[in-house]
Amino acid sequence: MHALFPYLALLGFLAAVLGFFTWLSRRIRRRGTAGGGMSGALAAYEEAFRTTSHASHHEIRVQARRKAPTDSPDGWRRRRRGKG
Repeated sequence: MHALFPYLALLGFLAAVLGFFTWLSRRIRRRGTAGGGMSGALAAYEEAFRTTSHASHHEIRVQARRKAPTDSPDGWRRRRRGKG
């Protein structure tokens, strides 16, 4: 029994740590507090170590902000669809 005690203690410690991280992840997801901090940390990492993917990330964000093209002022697209 004395030979198994260190292994049981290690197993108990790992179970406690995993349980704590599980509880913490559920709490963070429920409260929604992970978004800003995590995205900021990942953006800093991307900028420092992966410059090309960081630039691509900014290009993708700019493209997502663009508005969809609108119809022409004279309504040409609507009239043509109606005839077809």
